[in-house]
Amino acid sequence: MAGRYDSNPFDEEEVNPFSDPAVRGKSSGQSNYSGGAFFTSNPGSVGPATKSRLSPLPPEPADFNYGGATIDIPLDTSADLKKKEKELQAKEAELKRREQEVRRKEEAAARAGIVLEEKNWPPFFPIIHHDIANEIPIHLQKLQYVAFTTLLGLVLCLLWNLVAVTTAWIKGEGVKIWFLAVIYFIAGVPGAYVLWYRPLYRVFRKESALKFGRFFLFYLLHIGFCIFAAVAPPIVFKGKSLTGILPAVDVVGDHALVGIFYFIGFALFCLESLLSIWVIQQVYMYFRGSGRAAEMKQEVARGAVRAAL
Repeated sequence: MAGRYDSNPFDEEEVNPFSDPAVRGKSSGQSNYSGGAFFTSNPGSVGPATKSRLSPLPPEPADFNYGGATIDIPLDTSADLKKKEKELQAKEAELKRREQEVRRKEEAAARAGIVLEEKNWPPFFPIIHHDIANEIPIHLQKLQYVAFTTLLGLVLCLLWNLVAVTTAWIKGEGVKIWFLAVIYFIAGVPGAYVLWYRPLYRVFRKESALKFGRFFLFYLLHIGFCIFAAVAPPIVFKGKSLTGILPAVDVVGDHALVGIFYFIGFALFCLESLLSIWVIQQVYMYFRGSGRAAEMKQEVARGAVRAAL
């Protein structure tokens, strides 16, 4: 009995169960592994085998550079920073100098009475300066708006005249009248703005009273043209190049559509004439009642003296 328990099963000894080829050749069903201790399948042997001591794997270096590629981040030196700071200061000084130059020119222009006009109308494609609400006195804004309506009305009349004459040309009235209608539109629209609308705008914006004379002269020509176009007699201009009452009666028998277009043009020219007559009456009343007539006479006299000297 004593010989049976001679060996202490708890003695530690280095036993590698895989060192024996006979043990390695056995199937996995003949051995049990539980809790880190290895037991043989022989029931007569109760001695546990100690845990195998395996050498640890070598540590792998951590790579945070995405595949080993290095990223160089340049750091500006103090000399580079000072250089950039000097460049920024030079640019800032140049901007300040330009601002002062622009301000000086604006002040000089204001002292000389020169008004700087910025193109702002129409909003989608500015081609003229137009700001009645901020530049025209309140008591003259209504009259200025009506005068501006007559300018737009003339544009509408000449544009419709071009459409009607184009229709007549297609129906066989000849190409000459179409060319004349194009000339009326191209010359009439900018001519009206430069010759009588802009002078009136500048007069109401407190400029020279002499511009009243220019406005009256060319606005009377404008009214005369509208009345002539509403009648469109076959003199001076070729009759059917304007949508007046006479060519409308003439073409309505042959081409009803063309006649309707001409009658619409006749109505537009009549409305433009009446509205323009009202505008010139109101401007004349303001011209006489505000003392501008006397001021205009004084300016004419001063101009004559300067010319004589």
